[in-house]
Amino acid sequence: MAPRSATINVMVRAAEKAGRLLIRDFGEVEQLQVSRKGPADFVSTADLKAENAIKGELQKARPEFGFLMEESGFSEGRDKGSRWIVDPLDGTTNFLHGLPHWAISIALEREGEIVSAVVYEPVRNEMFWAEKGQGCFLNAQRLRVSERRRLDDSLVATGIPFKGRGDHPAFLRQQTAVMAEVAGIRRFGSAALDLAYVAAGRYEGFWESGLSPWDIAAGILLVSEAGGFVTEIAGGRNPLYGPDLLAANSHLHRPLSKLLVAANPKKATEAPSGSPQR
Repeated sequence: MAPRSATINVMVRAAEKAGRLLIRDFGEVEQLQVSRKGPADFVSTADLKAENAIKGELQKARPEFGFLMEESGFSEGRDKGSRWIVDPLDGTTNFLHGLPHWAISIALEREGEIVSAVVYEPVRNEMFWAEKGQGCFLNAQRLRVSERRRLDDSLVATGIPFKGRGDHPAFLRQQTAVMAEVAGIRRFGSAALDLAYVAAGRYEGFWESGLSPWDIAAGILLVSEAGGFVTEIAGGRNPLYGPDLLAANSHLHRPLSKLLVAANPKKATEAPSGSPQR
């Protein structure tokens, strides 16, 4: 295993601190399901507490860096070329319903490029991390993307647009095209973990539209450092800020891209229509 840098150690500590807070709050969600107040306000508070904990740890270690965070937005640091991109709780809807599949995502962007990444899943204590040029790891284990070459052997993940978000007919055309060719499609509700699972070889691919940078910044580096490819669906090289994203191993990226583009040929050049909350 490559030694973890000081930067990764800072990110891991921040993620673990937020994870402890969220695990404690996650234990209260079941009781809130039956209360008159309901869980929505509680989960918003959990989000904010986790984000504040992460921000505090990162600021203490790198006070000159800026931030792009899901809850508190953008703040510029003295070092204008470096910023943290943070989602303190990716999989909010799962958390809200007591489903144990959600994660903390922290990425470091330098001069427009993601150079360090952590995705932490506290329920299973799985810490995915990567640094540019140093590989991708799950805890102490080196990760590589799947080597499967056939679509009909592959398991792929996606994100399904919900009420009031996204282009439902376009998604259904994509889903119909893909499910006719693959072994299975999964929708687990956390883009950060979907990308981490591609990096770990658990999925062969993942696609989704209308994501926000904090959903995917860390995951993009995880997949790349595990030997996979991440682009926009039609092949554009700006998935972090583009309209959509496709991640897959080297054998299946092009076949999946062709299927998805053929399902919605007009969407390939359209701009994004807004990002769903996770």
